[in-house]
Amino acid sequence: MSSTALVHPPQSMITTSGYRLVSAGPQLWRVIDRAGTIIGHLAAYRLGDAVRYRARRYHAATRILRDLGEFWSPEDALDCLRYSR
Repeated sequence: MSSTALVHPPQSMITTSGYRLVSAGPQLWRVIDRAGTIIGHLAAYRLGDAVRYRARRYHAATRILRDLGEFWSPEDALDCLRYSR
């Protein structure tokens, strides 16, 4: 990811369907459910002139983040995290 071209999620993504996005670094957000549990991360990166979003699910038993996929919209990446439980 280029540090000169930061990507921000749309304002509507900060809180949606009971999930919150909290900044965890440049172009990286923690996805937190209604109970306050971190369910994963949403990362943005540039691919040419476009922006891609990577969904990563937190797996508590192994204490690692598992890549779920890459998406053209932050909404699709968040949906993947929500429905992959």
